[in-house]
Amino acid sequence: MDKILIRGGRPLRGTVQVRGAKNAALPLMAASILAEEACTLHNVPCLHDVFTMDKLLSAFGAKIEFTGRYMTIDASTLDSHVAHYDLVRKMRASFFVLGPLLGRFGKARVSLPGGCAIGTRPVDIHLKGLEALGASIAIEDGYVVAEGALKGAEFSFDFPSVGATENLMMAASRAKGVTRLFNVAREPEIVDLAHFLNSMGAQISGAGTDLITIVGVDSLGGTEHTVIPDRIEAGTFLIAGMATRGDVTVLNANADHLPTFLGKLRDAGAELEVHGTRIRVNASAALKAVDVTTLPFPGFPTDLQAQMMSMLCVADGVSIMRESVFENRFMQVAELIRMGADIGLDGNSAVVRGVKALSGAPVMASDLRASAALVIAGLAASKGETSISRVYHIDRGYERIEERLASIGADIERVND
Repeated sequence: MDKILIRGGRPLRGTVQVRGAKNAALPLMAASILAEEACTLHNVPCLHDVFTMDKLLSAFGAKIEFTGRYMTIDASTLDSHVAHYDLVRKMRASFFVLGPLLGRFGKARVSLPGGCAIGTRPVDIHLKGLEALGASIAIEDGYVVAEGALKGAEFSFDFPSVGATENLMMAASRAKGVTRLFNVAREPEIVDLAHFLNSMGAQISGAGTDLITIVGVDSLGGTEHTVIPDRIEAGTFLIAGMATRGDVTVLNANADHLPTFLGKLRDAGAELEVHGTRIRVNASAALKAVDVTTLPFPGFPTDLQAQMMSMLCVADGVSIMRESVFENRFMQVAELIRMGADIGLDGNSAVVRGVKALSGAPVMASDLRASAALVIAGLAASKGETSISRVYHIDRGYERIEERLASIGADIERVND
């Protein structure tokens, strides 16, 4: 099993290219199920989660070509509506196929999902929404069994769930009549999916607001689409630059996708420059404590909470971090404490008291974003070596992260244990 070794204390300097967004690419791949012609995606990241979705769609009978960052999906040959446990258990985003399968075939059998252990994240809201569209839902032997001719309806979300919003958008695009979804998620990935579906012939309006209207159509055709840049990856590299008191520029980024996050970096002492798709952070000055509360977009992203905590571990003062999106998402805390961090937990809040320095230590990754947090802590550690095990977590969301960090000055390598 691979490990990542880091000898920290070196300021990161240089430019790094942001890849396509994993959290956008996966629902786009699932949405291709709805098309009866081939769809082409550009700027697709080469990640384990993408490979898992590739295998899942191929198991349905889709023909997929994936070369570099260019992917063509021909779902006209689909001959199965069953998503088996062996694939779905590896990645929660596999559950995105439920809505498209129902929309196209009027039936689906999808295993209950797996993925990162960052809370229960129940799928109830997905199922209630599909029931509102006319589907009958049953749970049989660990599978969601859904069937029925979908019809337009009105549905209001108790919480603006990103995954449920995407699943219902996809299902409703092939339903009969008009669907109105209230209190929906507003994330950039939602807008990207709406653009993709509309380019296939769907009629979706309101994406990016809290009300989405979908006029169902009888069929969807092929299209070409470029995946948006990964805002979480961009944020991770910017935080790494700050934590090491460096000067880092991320390319192919979109500052509009990170409004609250960039404001917090400025509050923490960063000098930020935004020029088109370039975002530069210079952190030569001392880092300052800031309070952070995770919220749905346009609030501070929950997927950057762990990384931000690592940076605040070496900032001056006391920071309060509140996690309001997922429970059990402070899994990085115990490992950061092993490296010398001073963090106290109280329910969904963490009190982070900045220390003068972190020290390298053997640590273990527990989920995707906690893995990135440990990498940042290792880069910021002023002495010793950090050894991160179970790095398969980080490979789910960051493509060759050790090579890209090394290109901007990190002393980092991947080794086989």
